[in-house]
Amino acid sequence: MNDTLELLILPFQLPFMQSAFVITLMIAVPMALLSCLLVLKGWSLMGDAVSHAVLPGIVIAYIAGIPLAIGAFIAGLTCALLTGYLKENSRIKEDTVLGIVFSGMFGLGLVLYVKIESDVHLDHILFGDMLGILPSDLLETGLIALAATVFLVILRKDLLVQAFDPQHARAIGLPVRLLHYGLLAVLSLTVVGALKAVGIILSVAMLVAPGAIAFLITRRFQAMLVTAVAVAVTASVAGIYLSFLIDSAPAPTIVLLMSAMFVAAFLRTIWKTRNSQRSAVVTDG
Repeated sequence: MNDTLELLILPFQLPFMQSAFVITLMIAVPMALLSCLLVLKGWSLMGDAVSHAVLPGIVIAYIAGIPLAIGAFIAGLTCALLTGYLKENSRIKEDTVLGIVFSGMFGLGLVLYVKIESDVHLDHILFGDMLGILPSDLLETGLIALAATVFLVILRKDLLVQAFDPQHARAIGLPVRLLHYGLLAVLSLTVVGALKAVGIILSVAMLVAPGAIAFLITRRFQAMLVTAVAVAVTASVAGIYLSFLIDSAPAPTIVLLMSAMFVAAFLRTIWKTRNSQRSAVVTDG
């Protein structure tokens, strides 16, 4: 009995596990808030594009000897701005533009990575390395998470109006263009903050799943934000803890839990819809 109890509390006592919990919780909050806006705006692929596009920036930053986060942020922001420019100046649909831009930048990053001698392991960039977190990583991610969260919380109403009706937002005097590119900048910055925790590829799930789950089970934007944060935090803590017990990678475990939560929310929505339809039939009868 004592051995079982010690095993259950062991993840909370190990320093590297404590760091994993902290850094993932820090980045889960702004990513959950962002996911709500991305889902409502139909921008889910934008998170995917920015996540993949940071790779060439990371490699170039490594070659130049500057912090990797700076290169990743510049590359992610370049991808977002380039996507917007191509969409506004061509007849190509946004999803097509996103596919071209992010696949091209990701391919460029892979070519550059193969051509240089680097001690930065590609797996850590793609999938994260939350069990190898350093104090400097915690500080960097904490500052990024704080800045992104403050921006999203303070401007949440303006961003919501701009997401649903840009023309109305412009008519009432909101800085639509500034909000648009500010959101893209925060998205790029948040992806950079998530690199150490969940990596490039798995950050996509963190930018989509919480908002999608919250969208299924709520009807108000404020409730959606709170629900998305609760989903991201719960999945993060449970995923890291479960990964320790079953000896699996933390980030994929978190994503699997989010996928399971989405399926549960989807089934709940179907069940409620059918019950409502049955009640309506009985009432009419």
